[in-house]
Amino acid sequence: MGENMSDKKIRLQISTPDRDFYNGDVDMVVVKSVTGEMGILPHHLALATILDVGILKIKNENVEKQAVLNGGFMEIKNSVVSILTDSAEWPEEIDLERAKQAKERAEERLKMKDADIDFDRAEFALKKAINRIKNLENK
Repeated sequence: MGENMSDKKIRLQISTPDRDFYNGDVDMVVVKSVTGEMGILPHHLALATILDVGILKIKNENVEKQAVLNGGFMEIKNSVVSILTDSAEWPEEIDLERAKQAKERAEERLKMKDADIDFDRAEFALKKAINRIKNLENK
């Protein structure tokens, strides 16, 4: 690696079971960990943390991209940020109507006091749907 490039950039690698979602050098990454939002700049201390459902922000050359991350695990080591997640989506990949329908279904399931309902799964589905909708409405 050239010294000047590696000093000013972070290598961001995001993988899902389906694809390599992102792999490139960026200026800054903002994620939502289970303890709150955190920004990562070059030379960040080594860290491993669990990510929450939330919006991931990628800042590079005065351009900010956002993606929906559905939780996962992040490791930072030597200015390399590695994220493993079940799913990640760019806003243009999200179907707003489907997300709204999923939100309604999850809300209905949570209202039912049926013992057969997996409340953790229904709450996670609701959180995912709200996160997708929020990302699209921020555009």
